[in-house]
Amino acid sequence: MSDGTAPSARTADLLHLTMREASQAIRSRRLSPVELVEACLARITAVDDRIGSYILVTAEQARLAAREAEADIAAGRWRGPLHGLPFAVKDNYFSKGVRTCANSRLLIEHVPSFSATALTRLADAGAVLLGKLNTWEYGTSMGPVYDDLPYAPARNPWNPARFTGGSSTGAGAAVPARTAMFALGSDTGGSVRLPAAACGLQGLKPTYGLVSRHGILPNCWAFDTAGPLCWNVWDCAVVLQAIAGFDAMDPISAGTSRDYAAGLEDGVAGLTIGLIADCDCDGVHPDPANLAQLAAAAETLARAGARIVPVALPAPVIRYRNAASVINWAESFAIHERDFRERGGEMGQALRDKMMAGLSVGASDYIAALRERRLLAQANAGLMADLDLLLMPGAFHVAAPAGDFERVAAFTGDTAMTPFSISGHPAMTLCSGFDEDGMPTNIQLVGRWFEEATLLRAAFAYESATPWRERFPTLT
Repeated sequence: MSDGTAPSARTADLLHLTMREASQAIRSRRLSPVELVEACLARITAVDDRIGSYILVTAEQARLAAREAEADIAAGRWRGPLHGLPFAVKDNYFSKGVRTCANSRLLIEHVPSFSATALTRLADAGAVLLGKLNTWEYGTSMGPVYDDLPYAPARNPWNPARFTGGSSTGAGAAVPARTAMFALGSDTGGSVRLPAAACGLQGLKPTYGLVSRHGILPNCWAFDTAGPLCWNVWDCAVVLQAIAGFDAMDPISAGTSRDYAAGLEDGVAGLTIGLIADCDCDGVHPDPANLAQLAAAAETLARAGARIVPVALPAPVIRYRNAASVINWAESFAIHERDFRERGGEMGQALRDKMMAGLSVGASDYIAALRERRLLAQANAGLMADLDLLLMPGAFHVAAPAGDFERVAAFTGDTAMTPFSISGHPAMTLCSGFDEDGMPTNIQLVGRWFEEATLLRAAFAYESATPWRERFPTLT
């Protein structure tokens, strides 16, 4: 379709549509899914050589799916708000007939015979897959980043000299760069929330078990959670609606999907939000810019009618991290032991280091860590008993310079995200502004188990009262 606008200007306009705007235009047939997909593919060609968000672009499959979406909508078969919208997925999600290598030499020719449940559900909703996104090897690491994988690390669209966060690196980069309208990542200790924090996105880790992990390369059975990285909260709500719900193929699957967008505009009046104004992570505290924006967020929510009460985590962040590390290392080694023993020399250093850490964990250490996890999870549940939500730091720092080994490791390690991987509560990082260098700051909201609707409602209230979604990276 054409409205007489110059192609480059028209493409730029399409890329800055919100998902809600694009969905409404597609449903009313003012916008073709084919045109929207072509705009995203053109954007990938124009900018992705600088940010490296994609490992594989499935252009022809995307074009075919867009044509099918257009035909369905023309025939009155509209499937919902994601129908015809282009997205991309972290390359640890299996995709039938499309290579899934998880940025590893060991899987460089791996073509799955089935798709992850989350991808199948998005296809059923009519969303259009553009390709597979960059990731740390096997979607995991202990924090340090080495440039020794088949695909170089993704870079931050706000400043390509900065880190994207991990391990959903490409997902963090793609959405603000407008090379995808939304993305799926996976979160074990923060790997959805951390790239969202680094790249100025809204990143949601749902309740443990709400979204099926079937067909996602496992990292740690105890913590792995699939979730969306999106530009705004409405996007997160409609993506979650599509991918959530019970799946018999995932042994820990629980809960049902619901219309998470239905109550977004209900506001926060009457909600009680516990404010954790600072966190001590082994002597490290959040940067002043993040703390200032956290205080401003509390004021914003209070003005909107929420009751803000000061609270504290039941234990130091380092206690959660110590337990989580032992469990993560041990389970990751158990999952990938054969690969490590037979082909460990082909792994990148970060994955080899994690395998060696897992090899060193004894059975008694693992069992003790599981017991500690139960205690900490119960303590978190106790903290939440009289609260609707928590408001607290997420990542302590803004995105580090990509080549600064120590600051990159600090960015991935100095967070308050692990406590809610331990307990399985839903948690979401939100863009809270920008520092003096123009890099995004972040806050974290945490909800009670399976109460994503309340979490998203509060996030929407904050987002609606702040101007941060009006500012985009200036990649040209």
